[in-house]
Amino acid sequence: MKTRTLGQQGLTTSALGYGSMGISSFYGPGEEHEGIAAIQKAYELGVTFFDTAEMYGWGENEKIVGRAVKSFRDDVVIATKFGFTPEFGLDSRPEHIREVVENSLRYLGMDHIDVLYQHRPDPNVPIEEVAGTVKEFIDAGKVKYFGLSEAGSDTMRRAHAVQPVSVLQTEYSLFDREVEALFPVLDELGIGFVPYSPLGRGFLTGTAKPGAEYDESDMRHTAARWQPGNFEKNLDATRQLSDLAASKGATVAQLALAWLLAQGEHIVPIPGTRSATRVQENIGAADLPLTPADLDRVKEILPTGGFGSRFPVGMTAEWQ
Repeated sequence: MKTRTLGQQGLTTSALGYGSMGISSFYGPGEEHEGIAAIQKAYELGVTFFDTAEMYGWGENEKIVGRAVKSFRDDVVIATKFGFTPEFGLDSRPEHIREVVENSLRYLGMDHIDVLYQHRPDPNVPIEEVAGTVKEFIDAGKVKYFGLSEAGSDTMRRAHAVQPVSVLQTEYSLFDREVEALFPVLDELGIGFVPYSPLGRGFLTGTAKPGAEYDESDMRHTAARWQPGNFEKNLDATRQLSDLAASKGATVAQLALAWLLAQGEHIVPIPGTRSATRVQENIGAADLPLTPADLDRVKEILPTGGFGSRFPVGMTAEWQ
């Protein structure tokens, strides 16, 4: 697989990464052995960028990722995150960051973390303190690169002035376009971009169902996009995208990922799946060229994104 460079500090990864969140959290019950098989299949097919976080099972997800990559750890980039509490509050105090990093290293079974993200901006802790604490770990060799997640332009600028930010991670897909407003700042500061949930939280895999049909532990059970009215419109758009993909001998998921890759060389999506078969499908997107006519057709189908928010009714992204 081709590689891409994120930021200006030397971070190089495969053009597509792998997001491990769904192995153990937020998408209903899962099996560890399936997740390990999916991660190892991704590596076999050329993926070198694997994303996890403390919050994904409070160490359980990091343990799974660590076990899965143990035999090829030196060949891959591992990203994890700090900033939440078990009650889903925010805590980016320096002492908490230090505690989480040491825990993550132990859970992962590693002596360093390649990319360390602040999972969400914490309004109670100046971002300069956060960046300075991460810098301590970088200087000590326990972290290689600094990342932010769901951060706005002001937060990025202030953090970058203390410790260069290599990458921003925020939701971005054919259904979620709001983050495009931050692209000029990313270009200005030389920050790479990692879209999470690049398949619209499963909608762009062609397997979506109404919110009420998902397990209550699944975020889609209450998110606006899957509720009556929005769901039907999104389903129709997905059918049109599927027709376009079929005309190119591809799946709708491959089309969606190829569209993201076509938005800039500084973009590395991290689709997640528990299925080794789905991993293979996703990776096929790296070799799917899209013509200007294809991109125009996508714009006709979804000019500004999907119908209804990815969040439950009344919620928005923190940076907006």
